Amino acid sequence: MKTKIIGTTLACAGLLTATACGGSDSGGDADGPVTVTVMTWESPETNAAIDKALAGFKDDKITVKRIDTPGGGYGDKLASLTQAKKLPDLFWCGNDTEQQYTSQGLLVDWSKRITDGSGAFKADSFVPSAMENWKTADGLMGGLPSLMNTYGVWYNADAFKAVGLAEPKAGWTWDDMYAAAGKLANKGGAKYGLVADQLTSPDAPFTMSLYSVSAGGAPFTDNVNHPTKAEADGKFTEGVGKLVDAIKSGAVAPPGYDAANAPALFSGGKVPMLFGGQWLAAGFQTDKPKIRYGFVPFPQVTTPTTLYDSVGICTPEYTASEDATYKVLEYLNTKVWDAVLPASPVAPPAYTPAQESYFNALTKAGQTTVVDTVKADLATEKTVGVRFTTQWASQVADLTTAYYQPILSGKKPVSELQTYVTKINDLIKQAG
Repeated sequence: MKTKIIGTTLACAGLLTATACGGSDSGGDADGPVTVTVMTWESPETNAAIDKALAGFKDDKITVKRIDTPGGGYGDKLASLTQAKKLPDLFWCGNDTEQQYTSQGLLVDWSKRITDGSGAFKADSFVPSAMENWKTADGLMGGLPSLMNTYGVWYNADAFKAVGLAEPKAGWTWDDMYAAAGKLANKGGAKYGLVADQLTSPDAPFTMSLYSVSAGGAPFTDNVNHPTKAEADGKFTEGVGKLVDAIKSGAVAPPGYDAANAPALFSGGKVPMLFGGQWLAAGFQTDKPKIRYGFVPFPQVTTPTTLYDSVGICTPEYTASEDATYKVLEYLNTKVWDAVLPASPVAPPAYTPAQESYFNALTKAGQTTVVDTVKADLATEKTVGVRFTTQWASQVADLTTAYYQPILSGKKPVSELQTYVTKINDLIKQAG
């Protein structure tokens, strides 16, 4: 099961304005039988489990039909359906897609229903950070979060033992992490002690906010959905400086390192520490690495801080029956994951009452460090977003490639952070 999709918005961005300005099919609520269509980005195995779970949905006037999507082609199909105004009633979407489509008037706003609804299916039963990040600047919600992505550091317990290091635990520091990476580098067939794509990729500055915010400083941006500024204060700069030193020493893999095979290398004992998400647990559970491994929260300076991220389910504004679609949306969030996650525990549901099956599956599989870390992440008060969800996010990525990554590689001085931030703030001003 894929729990995040990056690039869907970019594939669709050119269609947004044109689609929003065109006419639309009439929405409203139908009195007769209604077919509610659902499109996912899941694997055939997971889709089969979803189909089985959806068979349990009982309503004489509502038929649920899942639409197949070609593997690896979800973004392209979403773009073409958006242009043709034939989006299914419910479709898997990233936070960036939801924000941009909602701001263009392409999606049904569920904010009032989820806030004022009856029963347990209400806003306060969802993970707060997910609900907040799915709201537009106007408080609209063109979809609902469905699964959370939590993040931390995967570590090879055998490698730590081999060099005489205690296994990392919640509350460890950034200095602890870099020191361990230095001792683990060039040992046991590993080149680097730490592969941290989240710290060196185009989204890296957002992850560096963890250091700054934990130290009492400012995040890289005040809001990923509708930012008013980017900032690299003293604590942020301090964190970047320490990462630059760790990369220069060979302890941490540099920007440009191909992290695509990093999970496999980790399983094979060739990467001692790996920044990553909880979704890797499902793969490790299936592949059964020969190493002893664990998952630990991100390091901190003073206060626990983590990334927040979620994927969800959206609905086009021309859905035939909002009532019927919402009933199926509720069923997906409250019942379907109970059937899917035990076999493939990739992510905790954003709807908290549905999380039990996820944690039970991990506990049964002996993934206790994953359970502890995911629960700690979900309970962490200080959180930062993983990337801009704006239409001009790709331009920030270009600036990151031109300025931030060369700083990490030592090709530009750390002082160039201010030039980088200034250029981002220019983009924010231009976007108005």
